[in-house]
Amino acid sequence: MKKYLLIISLWLGIGFSNAQPLSGYYDSVDGKKAQAVKTALCDAIDEHTQRTYKDLWTDFRTTDCRPDGKVWDMYSSITNYVFGTDQNTGGGGREGADYNREHSMPKSWFHDGYPMYTDLFHLYPTDSYINSMRSNYPFGEVGTVSKQSSGGFSKLGKSAVPGYSGTVFEPADEYKGDFARTYFYMVTRYEAQVAGWSSDMLSGDAYPAFTDWALEVLLKWHRQDPVSDKEVDRNNAVYGIQHNRNPYIDYPVLAEFVWGELKGVPVDVAKLTLYSHEYDATAVESPLAKELVVVGVYDLTGRSIERPSRGMYIVNYRRPDGSVVSRKIIEN
Repeated sequence: MKKYLLIISLWLGIGFSNAQPLSGYYDSVDGKKAQAVKTALCDAIDEHTQRTYKDLWTDFRTTDCRPDGKVWDMYSSITNYVFGTDQNTGGGGREGADYNREHSMPKSWFHDGYPMYTDLFHLYPTDSYINSMRSNYPFGEVGTVSKQSSGGFSKLGKSAVPGYSGTVFEPADEYKGDFARTYFYMVTRYEAQVAGWSSDMLSGDAYPAFTDWALEVLLKWHRQDPVSDKEVDRNNAVYGIQHNRNPYIDYPVLAEFVWGELKGVPVDVAKLTLYSHEYDATAVESPLAKELVVVGVYDLTGRSIERPSRGMYIVNYRRPDGSVVSRKIIEN
């Protein structure tokens, strides 16, 4: 097998028809590293227009509408809901009965506080039954399944994540990146409050804000499930309502500067590429590159590749400690 160079390199996001974020919106992160990037982002996105809990039923018509006009549910695959003024009818004893307002970061974690309670960036319309199944369990990857939605679209069960053995809720692969970027937003927007929140995913401080195992999972999901048209549209729709943005949707590579491969590199705003996980830093080589062993190569659809040609791929590497990480690489 060829030797692969793990790099962060320029890749333009394709297929997004939405306007660029406001000019200068993220200029405050220029030249900053790690925690300072997160703090600068907090300053850029705080003091949003607060919604009422009742407003959310109407807001969802704009933020979570599928192309067919129905409700876009990220917890269940069988729902076919139409929008209403209040759909939480109490008929959620089975999947597909009704939908409600899901705090994807459970409200008990932040003690029902405001404005977190009605922040649209982490509130989604979801099937009431599956929402109840999820309860306030952390996100993670399930080993032994105890409950699941129809067809195993989302699952609840014992964690398979190294470092955590409790019960976790695992969403569908196609939405894992969405939820990771949602969580990145929440601990950034509420940097001044997050140290007082309670969850097995949170570390009780402003930075890194996540426990090691949770951050490992969220970064993995963020990298493997790139920003979609759905997320871009939703980011713009929420911006139209709350007047703030999720920076990790606009510039996904910012998560690498805050927590990941680039946290020791100062941000050069001029080199950020909209909706891209990659960064033109003249081939910044990962310090881990020489320590990693390739154990699997996949195209961007997840199909295993034996002899890849030139292009972009997802590569699984084994670390010296035996753990496996996934990274996007360029083969040339």
